[in-house]
Amino acid sequence: MSPLTYTDAVGGALERLRGVGFEHGPRFVNHAPMAAEALAYMGYADDVPRWVERNLRTHTYHEVPDARWAIDPADPDDWRSALGDFSRVADWTALFERELALAPWPEVLARWWPRLLPGMSGVLTHGVIRTAHAVRAISRAGEENLAYCRELAQGLGYWAARYASHTHGIRPGDEYPGTGEGEEYPRTADTDSAAAALDGLVAEYAGIYASAPQRHPVPLIHSITGPAAVRLVVEHLPAAQRRPSYLVARDVSASMLDWFSTTPVTPNPVGLSGVPDLGEVFATAVAIGDEHAIKLAEVAVRHQALAPDPRLAAAARAANQGLARFRR
Repeated sequence: MSPLTYTDAVGGALERLRGVGFEHGPRFVNHAPMAAEALAYMGYADDVPRWVERNLRTHTYHEVPDARWAIDPADPDDWRSALGDFSRVADWTALFERELALAPWPEVLARWWPRLLPGMSGVLTHGVIRTAHAVRAISRAGEENLAYCRELAQGLGYWAARYASHTHGIRPGDEYPGTGEGEEYPRTADTDSAAAALDGLVAEYAGIYASAPQRHPVPLIHSITGPAAVRLVVEHLPAAQRRPSYLVARDVSASMLDWFSTTPVTPNPVGLSGVPDLGEVFATAVAIGDEHAIKLAEVAVRHQALAPDPRLAAAARAANQGLARFRR
């Protein structure tokens, strides 16, 4: 059998996962589409079918709630009232499938991103993370791909249905207003300072994750993978949406640190000595098989290429160690 390509692996995984529920257990998220895409992106395409089958054997996913009635994207009162209502998730995904059938995906993304952005913290940012993996898949396809468009609709629909605003004073569906003149915002020589700021944010929380005492190794991972997902998407957004995207990602990661760290955190500096090889770190994550380990290790590899920082590898190694112990 010839090795699978990225497109073969991701397309096959999405077809196998078609119709599988969004959650299992007490609101645990279906990570299979995201982890499958990350594995394929990292050159582990041949491992994707086996990983997906194992995931389906070991998880009992809830049925998707039945569709109720169509959401009208032209009526703000109608679609705003459905934000954060998981019973409407099938209505949301149907809306995005219709939108993507009528307009190019970057246009649909640009229209809905600022509406959903204030609700990024819902289910620990998994809506934006699933959306980001779908954006990377569809952007790599080079053309409109039905399976990838369907997955982007699933990501956006789940985000909308689990929308949970952490921003006071903003009604559901209101666009994030940005900041005043005094707002701190990193300015760099890079042409896209939002992307550079997100790179710094990912590295910062990687260092925190590697240092912070935690009751469980999973929740605080999302303070890294959340902004990393925004970083995946930001280059596809209109320029005016990039700065608010960084600001919301920053605020959400700070909130997660408040929620999940057991004590005040002073990140330990990570020196260059003893930094693990990221290829080995990712291979270890694959061997562990945990979706969080795989996704965080992929983020570490990706961001090491964008903005090298030893904290990235330290965080991925810490997650591998914590999840290996937890899964025994």
